[in-house]
Amino acid sequence: MSPVDPEAASPLPAVVAPQLRELRRRAALTLESASRSAGLSPAHLSRLETGQRQPSLPVLLALARVYGTTVSEVLGETVADRDAVVRAGDMEPTAAGGWTYWQAGASGRGMQALRVHVPHGAQGDIVRVHPGEEWLYVLAGRLDLRLGDAAHTLGPGDSAHFDSLTPHRIAAADESGADLLFVHTLLQSPATALCLGSPTPGVPR
Repeated sequence: MSPVDPEAASPLPAVVAPQLRELRRRAALTLESASRSAGLSPAHLSRLETGQRQPSLPVLLALARVYGTTVSEVLGETVADRDAVVRAGDMEPTAAGGWTYWQAGASGRGMQALRVHVPHGAQGDIVRVHPGEEWLYVLAGRLDLRLGDAAHTLGPGDSAHFDSLTPHRIAAADESGADLLFVHTLLQSPATALCLGSPTPGVPR
């Protein structure tokens, strides 16, 4: 099965494009500096801001880090008074880059929590490198996780906690996909980078 195009069009709210532009201007960043910090080209970010392309989940995460906010705000979502409790009925699914995810935590926090479904073949060739920490817990299915040169297969009940500067790839091991809980820190840094579509030099596929 061929990997899903991480930038394939997905039904995201119409507010995303203008929200991306507003968040960049609020952060006082030029198109060039924001795209460089997110590991994107200026032309790519421009297409995202004008609604010509739909961002994948990794791109949404990268831009949220650069702008010092959460994916929820990038999507134009608000959580009243940063409620400590998020009800299951309030978790609306969003599709991006082949993945489906649900916000599992309040906005405006130093960490972001998501429940994620990873289909088989979706984004499995994407190597990610960025500041922060990540923790994931497999709910169902099996997950292939590569951290640097080490390869791991995780099953239900298994978890991983790692430094996000370690080149990492996440993919579903089975045709039925995998479901996981995913928590990451939101660190704003000029060194923030996200490698999309090709592996980091020295990291085997």
